[in-house]
Amino acid sequence: MLALNGQPRSIPSKSGSLCAYVKGQGKPLILVHSVNAAASAAEVRPVFDLMGKHRTVYAIDLPGYGASERSDRLYTPRLMTDAILDLASYIRTQHGNQPVDAMAASLSCEFLARAAFEQPATFNTLSLVSPTGMSGLKLRRAPEGSTYGQKWLWSTLKGPGWGRLLFKGLTRPGVIRYFLNKTWGSRAIDEAMHEYAVWTTRQPGAEHAPLCFLSAQMFSADITTIYDGLRLPVWMSHGIRGDFVDYRGKERFVRKGNWRFTVFDSGALPYFEHPQVFEQTMLEFMDAYPPT
Repeated sequence: MLALNGQPRSIPSKSGSLCAYVKGQGKPLILVHSVNAAASAAEVRPVFDLMGKHRTVYAIDLPGYGASERSDRLYTPRLMTDAILDLASYIRTQHGNQPVDAMAASLSCEFLARAAFEQPATFNTLSLVSPTGMSGLKLRRAPEGSTYGQKWLWSTLKGPGWGRLLFKGLTRPGVIRYFLNKTWGSRAIDEAMHEYAVWTTRQPGAEHAPLCFLSAQMFSADITTIYDGLRLPVWMSHGIRGDFVDYRGKERFVRKGNWRFTVFDSGALPYFEHPQVFEQTMLEFMDAYPPT
């Protein structure tokens, strides 16, 4: 079962076997899905399909998800950031070494922002959809590379049977639907995404990355510093419904000339509910900054 209507491509990476779906022609665009118990590239399908008319789109399955490697290892921001950087490096070899536009959703915005912070010349623009690290007014300025991960909790979840049992409970079809309802802020979820989410959680090794997510191993404690350090153009968008609506932290960036903002009457993934408006706004943003 494929997450997207595109060509699956194996990407060389030190993060293990990576899969990216490819579609379209023209300037390159990376899409990065969010992180949760049932994540995959299926979460970016509307953007993949629409932008495939204008760009060469590469939608990654992050390590531990979809068709990428799901081995039993520690999944961290470093691992995810390296996967994005490896994909970007591969793309640049295919597109005349030009910098790459990129979009990410939710927690993966932190990984993409870190990649651009570390290698600013690799990226042209960033589109951040419902980014984490913006809730409340708390500044997240812990030492570089630190996370909120609880090693004791991860060890407990890795213990005999506990983690697998928890994962099976969280990925029952009705529970996946419950969490998607909270993401959408309504029951009008995307049924194809729900179907793939159920299927992908039944594949071998599907529990390893989610257990790291549940023990906060993937949440960066220094993300305010990373966002502060971005100098390239950034477009942030979010919705006003569901569980993901606290973005008070974005006020810190309103006065920065390289940040733009759009608020949609939607849940956390506005491109499912307003695909054409999202497409137009994103294209206008990217086209305002042609690669040099």
